[in-house]
Amino acid sequence: MLEVDVMGVRVEMPSNQPIVLLRETTGERYLPIWIGAVEATAIAFAQQGVVPPRPLTHDLLKDVLDATGNSLDEVRITEVKDGVFFATLVFGSGAEVSARPSDSIALALRTGTRIVCAEEVLDEAGLAVPVEQEDEVEKFREFLDQVTPEDFESR
Repeated sequence: MLEVDVMGVRVEMPSNQPIVLLRETTGERYLPIWIGAVEATAIAFAQQGVVPPRPLTHDLLKDVLDATGNSLDEVRITEVKDGVFFATLVFGSGAEVSARPSDSIALALRTGTRIVCAEEVLDEAGLAVPVEQEDEVEKFREFLDQVTPEDFESR
């Protein structure tokens, strides 16, 4: 298992489908996982420190863990089958629960839990971006965030 960081949530065009982008901490591979809009919002809220007036589902689960004295020790992205990703929540008690990666990531961000990914998953679904190209990739992302269709009109 390799540790990964959550880089953020993006909307993939032209399908308008949200993805969460993970990056291995000691390598150059990124792992895009297609997720639902609700989960994308939950992950983005956690990354931005947004606290809703009433707990969302992931906030509620964190509160239940806190209230019962349980801890979430690790989130594992364990496999990918036919483009569907699978994860496991590993609790301090040793219990393991199967979960969707999007829910697992949203909970991990709220609890400060590390996220790891099976190397086989990164081998199959990861995208390698050499370190020397990361600045160019980030510049391109910034360009895409700023560009509008009008920028391409003939003059």
